[in-house]
Amino acid sequence: MALCLKQTCLIQIKSLMQAVCQRFLYTSASKKLYLNGLKQWRDTCFKHSFCNSRHRACVNQFKHVHSLVKTDSLVDEQNSPENKQSKKEVEHVPVMVTEVLELLQLKEGQLIVDMTFGGGGHAKEILKHTSNINYLASDRDSFAYNKAVELAASLNCGKMWPVLGRFSEISTNLHNLGIQPGQVDAFLFDLGTSSFQFDFPHRGFSLSKNGPLDMRMDGNRFPDQPTAADVVNTLDVADIEHILHKYGEEKKSKLIAHAIVEARYAYGKFTHTEQLAEVVHNVFNSDVFRQDKLSRPAHLATKTFQALRIFVNDELNEINNGLHIARHYLKSNGRCVVISFHSLEDRIVKRHFHDIDMDQESNITLHHHFRNANLTFDMDVVKNDYLKKLWVPVSRKVLEPTEEEIQSNARSRSAKLRAAIKL
Repeated sequence: MALCLKQTCLIQIKSLMQAVCQRFLYTSASKKLYLNGLKQWRDTCFKHSFCNSRHRACVNQFKHVHSLVKTDSLVDEQNSPENKQSKKEVEHVPVMVTEVLELLQLKEGQLIVDMTFGGGGHAKEILKHTSNINYLASDRDSFAYNKAVELAASLNCGKMWPVLGRFSEISTNLHNLGIQPGQVDAFLFDLGTSSFQFDFPHRGFSLSKNGPLDMRMDGNRFPDQPTAADVVNTLDVADIEHILHKYGEEKKSKLIAHAIVEARYAYGKFTHTEQLAEVVHNVFNSDVFRQDKLSRPAHLATKTFQALRIFVNDELNEINNGLHIARHYLKSNGRCVVISFHSLEDRIVKRHFHDIDMDQESNITLHHHFRNANLTFDMDVVKNDYLKKLWVPVSRKVLEPTEEEIQSNARSRSAKLRAAIKL
């Protein structure tokens, strides 16, 4: 009988612990209450013989601690610095804004399409630089869209149209506004995540602030879209390893994938960023550390979070589709300017601007296309398929931020800027 009561107690207490873990963000005070309650429960379970009265007392005691954690967490969450910050306007510092303005070569009356409005940093500088301009501000994030609506309402001159949508939806949005292919003067892409997505814990992008494991750039716009939590809680080891290796370029992808699956079976489903970050951190040796380009300590789970974010939002396919659509809608000699923040993004942009097929081997030369002496090629095929250029890169080398900008805006440290002209 004692064994049955002990098992029942363990099951009930485990369910209470999972409820606390899944529903509340811990503060130092609420975590202390929770741990003290857990210690008292363990003392009761293992130092005393079980009986009905002690079993009920044990469960009631933990329920009391659970309620204290709930109340304390809600109070601290409402007054937390993160939520106070979310009520304020997030200041977006645009990356390489001087270079962007120079590459766009803005003129009066032009039509500019900003595919990633974000916090509006580039948009404000462009509209300030050239007053009489037609500006379409697009973003897949509803928060960014609302910021664009606010900016459009405050403008005294120029025309601005905020639109909500992914890169792959921009052709529909342009058509709805009466903009036809070949009418856009310039496209601007500022890839990656926006500052506010990292700054707000409830978005699930940040490693430094605990929040729900979400990472959807569209928010709740597509309720059926899987979150990062859905990915780590449902996929098997092989699929998780593939995601981490392909999108995060993580060398320890296999070990991390095994650790994730083992952790979810042992402790329940992942619900918050802190849980996943801790599991990934434990895969590495305690003396292992990473550094960013500023020689600052970087979290060991950074590449894992990057991989999940890219996979959840289908970012690479969206970039590829967006660049195809941009070329379709650009005027002849129109410009496309792209800022990327990691090698996977930059690789896609480079292949587009240098007319390299996405599935083609890297660094293949024209000679390798025709080295097979047993094959013959029609001259028209050679001209149209291999020699005809779709873009002319503005610069042969990728542009990077200056040391001064990196020191003043750390988030620009990995930025790469490419621009091309449509032929």
